[in-house]
Amino acid sequence: MTDVLLVADRSRKGVPEALDEVRRIVGRHGRIVEELDADQKPIPTRTVFDRVVVLGGDGTLIAQCRRLIDRGVPLVGVNFGRLGFLAEFDLEGLHTHAEMIFGQDPVVRARMAIDAIVRNARGDLVHEGLAINEAAVTAGAPFRMIELKLTLGGRPGPDLVGDGVIVATPIGSTAYNVSAGGPIVQPDVEAIIVTPNCAHSLAFRPIVAPSHVEILIEAVRTNEGTSLVLDGQAIVPIGKGDRVLVGRHHTDARFIGNPDRSYWDTLVEKMRWGAPPSYRDRGA
Repeated sequence: MTDVLLVADRSRKGVPEALDEVRRIVGRHGRIVEELDADQKPIPTRTVFDRVVVLGGDGTLIAQCRRLIDRGVPLVGVNFGRLGFLAEFDLEGLHTHAEMIFGQDPVVRARMAIDAIVRNARGDLVHEGLAINEAAVTAGAPFRMIELKLTLGGRPGPDLVGDGVIVATPIGSTAYNVSAGGPIVQPDVEAIIVTPNCAHSLAFRPIVAPSHVEILIEAVRTNEGTSLVLDGQAIVPIGKGDRVLVGRHHTDARFIGNPDRSYWDTLVEKMRWGAPPSYRDRGA
């Protein structure tokens, strides 16, 4: 029997009503060892499971991945959100592919994550966190431009004056990164993406570096609200002289994928990648 941890965002519309159906689907192929709310409370090591089924949106799945990544167990995202980019299953898809999901040979997609370590000007540890999509240093209130000094792989990089910088994973390349003009990177590529956010320069362009390269961000000039934001969820205040070191996490995030969908299908259908103009002769 496959042991399953069920995590649900019960505040999400449709989730409470779907729980009984999810329990029935899981029960045909395994057993639910525990049901938890979608928060960040530590999960006792005595709770052992082979799969994690997460009911919610992409944000819920990302938050639970941060919570569980070091357990090495794949997550199944059942989408009740708006987009469903990472949460690849709906109730029908969960039912259709349940034998694969809870069987011996699931489709597991390994995706790199990043660590972000914050130290103050004295070198004291301030915060250590994890991101699945991105670690972003943002200007914050009162929204004047900030200045950051970048070091890449131990080598001095440029100074950045603007609204901040985004350090993204390939799976996060279609999130905040792409909104700021960064590149889309196929998620199984081992890379770290560095994208300026509204740089006060025509010459500052995003770069893609190998995943072993560490990115050091030193805050030269900040605002009162300048912060490090992890996946748009965890927020750490950043002051002048603070340093943020971003590098590859030692463990991959693991998601069970929907075999009916490829990454490129998702880009075209959900992200509208390459959507053409509305030509009259095409009836659109």
